[in-house]
Amino acid sequence: MSSQVVDQTQGVHPLDNPVVESLLGEHRRFARTLGRVSRFDPEVAPFLGHPSPMKEQDWKDVRTLFGPRAVVSLRGTGHTLPDGWELIDKFGIVQLDGSGLETSPLPEAVRLGAADVPEMEDLIARTQPGPFLPRTYELGTYLGIRENGALVAMAGERMHPPGWTEISAVCTDPAYRGRGLATQLVRAVGHGIRERGETPFLHASAANVGAIRLYLSIGFVLREESLMTLARTPA
Repeated sequence: MSSQVVDQTQGVHPLDNPVVESLLGEHRRFARTLGRVSRFDPEVAPFLGHPSPMKEQDWKDVRTLFGPRAVVSLRGTGHTLPDGWELIDKFGIVQLDGSGLETSPLPEAVRLGAADVPEMEDLIARTQPGPFLPRTYELGTYLGIRENGALVAMAGERMHPPGWTEISAVCTDPAYRGRGLATQLVRAVGHGIRERGETPFLHASAANVGAIRLYLSIGFVLREESLMTLARTPA
């Protein structure tokens, strides 16, 4: 097994295959690769980088990379699962371009790190913004807001294709919603991204209409609608 990601993306926009582009660049140190497929270190992120269409050997390599009975996510349409694979779910996702996001620093936000992981995981478990693992914070800057010492809202950076950084893990404790904390954190994380000369982007479930409406209202624009397939590898 190699840590060298195979570049299948020449001539493709970095956001068309952000997992592969991220693992080819800024997040190369987290890459685990076999053949034409790659993944993040399993303590960092659950994402699979794969070509499209998938060939027979690609499916075998995914099974080897993730192991038996593991859940993997496949981006795009036209995936026909081989025998032994189990379809778990299919759902729409949207990719939003933050070129028009108005950003600003947030002095009261604190930088989150290893010592904050238990609280971050607890907040994620209660709000369900998406996958977050013990070392996800290593992907980039994570900012949080604390009140009376407790972490009540956070947002951070995830995938990092060339020239772009994904804003992710945007969540607020239900008791503190309605105060614009998530918006402030998105602008603050975006501010750090812009200071590096990069552009923010993000993903959301197509069913999360409220969040999408919020992001559109603060300057994001729809770049792409896609399909996510969740499947379980064979035993």
